[in-house]
Amino acid sequence: MEQTNLYTQKEILDKARELATMISRTNEVDFFKRAENQIKHNERVQELIDALKQKQKQMVMFESINKPELVKKLEDEFNQLQEELDSIPIVNEFKQSQVDVNDLLQMVTHVITNTVSERIILDTGGNPLTGETGGGPEKKHDGGCGC
Repeated sequence: MEQTNLYTQKEILDKARELATMISRTNEVDFFKRAENQIKHNERVQELIDALKQKQKQMVMFESINKPELVKKLEDEFNQLQEELDSIPIVNEFKQSQVDVNDLLQMVTHVITNTVSERIILDTGGNPLTGETGGGPEKKHDGGCGC
């Protein structure tokens, strides 16, 4: 088996920071930041968010003192406020941008995980089609635990 360069954790973390900087400069992240900024400066959105937080606190309080009829009334009011918030286009754009950024991060994680797994399989003489690693030169088949 050929010996390749071995990397230190510091070198890997430096590359991870470089990759993070690249990701932070994508269209997905740029759109997310712009949508978040618009939400922060939208008076009606902020009023609705504050009202929703207030309703949540009230629901917790009324649940703790066992007032189910008041909790139900607040839940209905909460749901109406949530529907109004969700009907605002910038809110939906913001939510979609969160999904897009998350998808990008999951894709990067998936590529890293699969590439590392594939390298381990190939470097140990394993079979990439089955996903099994090879024994490597150290592995002995002595009928023991398979170690």
